[in-house]
Amino acid sequence: MPATERDLNQAGVAAARRALAMIRDLQAKLAAAEGAACTPIAVAGLACRYPGADDPDSYWAQLAAGRDAITEVPPERWDIDTWYDPDPDRPGKMSSRWGGFLRGVDRFDAAHFAITRREAEALDPQHRLLLETSWHALEDAGIAPDSLFGKQLGIFVGLSTNDYGTLLGAGRGAEWIDAYASIGNAQSAAAGRLAYSLGTHGSTLVVDTACSSSLVALHLAIQSLRTGECEVALAAGVNLILSPELTINFSKARMLAADGRCKPFSAGADGYVRAEGCGVVVLRRAAAGVRARALVLG
Repeated sequence: MPATERDLNQAGVAAARRALAMIRDLQAKLAAAEGAACTPIAVAGLACRYPGADDPDSYWAQLAAGRDAITEVPPERWDIDTWYDPDPDRPGKMSSRWGGFLRGVDRFDAAHFAITRREAEALDPQHRLLLETSWHALEDAGIAPDSLFGKQLGIFVGLSTNDYGTLLGAGRGAEWIDAYASIGNAQSAAAGRLAYSLGTHGSTLVVDTACSSSLVALHLAIQSLRTGECEVALAAGVNLILSPELTINFSKARMLAADGRCKPFSAGADGYVRAEGCGVVVLRRAAAGVRARALVLG
């Protein structure tokens, strides 16, 4: 065989080997990517504040006992007798007297988060509640919050309402607006404030898809963990009912049950009841190692 032909044959064999190696490498990368897309995610810790329950244990006890936490609108929110009318067409009135409400939403440990009193007064209580509940969730996961500085912690928050901004501006001129007013009531700032407090560098965002906001936040947190964007993720949802306007709107849309009771899948279903709360879960890739009691999501 002439030397030139032999050289060409050897070059062809070498090219085929390189192509085969590339195919194997691509197959390995594809398998890794497909595996990452379904990596099990573990719930390493959680915390919550719900009507009648200030932590997961008391919430579980409430569910197990079948206790109902729905009450009439408390007077510290608004005077229900002034705003209520059973006729949903009555202008400026709400057709439901009911809701699920938290206690002590005006309380906040501002000093713990190095927030001044003046800034705290302008800060939406939903942001305050998120800060405190997230701290408790991290502790429940066995993570010291002050150990997260500079870490890739993802923060995904479901938040839809901004009643507090409405209350702050009600009946006032523009003189109430200070340096803290806008950022203290911007929905987009809730997650960033938490990231700033912890000193983290991961993905940080607020999701508003109405009733599904916290579920979408959970979905995005799981995606972020599976793609390696973050090492640990917080998925949260928070809501407070501080002013009557949105309840009036929902009354006009026939969305609220007059008796304050949801009746899913029932022929007698006639609306739902509004409620408050904050729930936070700490998520990690299961392979990263979590406590034995962690719940693993497929």
